[in-house]
Amino acid sequence: MTPPGVPAGTGEAWPGAVASRPATGTVGLPRRRRRRNFGPRFAPYLFLAPALVPGVLFYLLPVGVSLILSFTDWNLLSAPRWVGWRNYTYLLSIDPTFYRTLLNTFVFAIGGAVVGIPLALLVAWAISLSRGKAYWRVIFWLPMVTNVVAVAYAWRFVLDPSYGLLNRLLELVGLGGPEWLGSPTTAMISVVAVSVWMGLGHNILLFAAGLESIDESLYEAARLDGAGPWRILRHVTLPLLRPTLLFASVTGLISGLGTFALILLLTAGGPEGSTNVSALYIYQMAFEHLRMGRASAAALILFVLVLLLTLLQVRVLRRGGLDAH
Repeated sequence: MTPPGVPAGTGEAWPGAVASRPATGTVGLPRRRRRRNFGPRFAPYLFLAPALVPGVLFYLLPVGVSLILSFTDWNLLSAPRWVGWRNYTYLLSIDPTFYRTLLNTFVFAIGGAVVGIPLALLVAWAISLSRGKAYWRVIFWLPMVTNVVAVAYAWRFVLDPSYGLLNRLLELVGLGGPEWLGSPTTAMISVVAVSVWMGLGHNILLFAAGLESIDESLYEAARLDGAGPWRILRHVTLPLLRPTLLFASVTGLISGLGTFALILLLTAGGPEGSTNVSALYIYQMAFEHLRMGRASAAALILFVLVLLLTLLQVRVLRRGGLDAH
């Protein structure tokens, strides 16, 4: 019923009608409609569940268990015994082997990155100028899909001092080859070389994709301005490849710091501990000496160092407009 003073059919609301109208928010909605709006909010989490659940079960949960175990003394045979900070004190102030493995780990990882990334960039650039790019990429990718056991034993044959292929080739030119994996002087160099060879294809594909994404008109403009190959590389190619360089260097460093199987199969940490890295030290402490708490503490120390080094690396490489295209 239209109130007095308001023309019929004008569509104007009067205060009583406004007060009696139900609210338009979710509070005034029927329960059935509220249930309909409940689902879309949680739908993204359902789609993420296949990735989140394995991440929680196989990453976050083991990290939490390791954190607890690092404060205990546990030999896998008896119940864990709480010892507080004793494991960390032993590693950081008593055991000199732990510091040596940390040094070997960083030498291995940084050496592999310093040699492998420029080499991969050079090879990717050479492939971009050649014919049959797909075939070359497949050839360099093969070591990445080959089992690490097969790679290790193949290189042990190549580097063998008595009948190895490398020393035989050196004998043909009148040179005597050293014990590549049996000498403290050359063992780390040999292991780094094998690691670079094994991971070269991954970085080549990254840099090949980065080089192909650069617009050819930028090179033409640089040539018209009189820039030579070196200036084009320095002022055009490398700045546009900085995101790729960041990703390759960070992932390469993390992979190098966690390398375990390749070194175990090539040298088992020898000779004289010259290639004993932190991951191998953690394995030996856990499964050879049955010191699970001490091994967990060493793993967490390595985790913190890797995290800090990665953040520092990202900060340094992003300085100067790394993300600019």
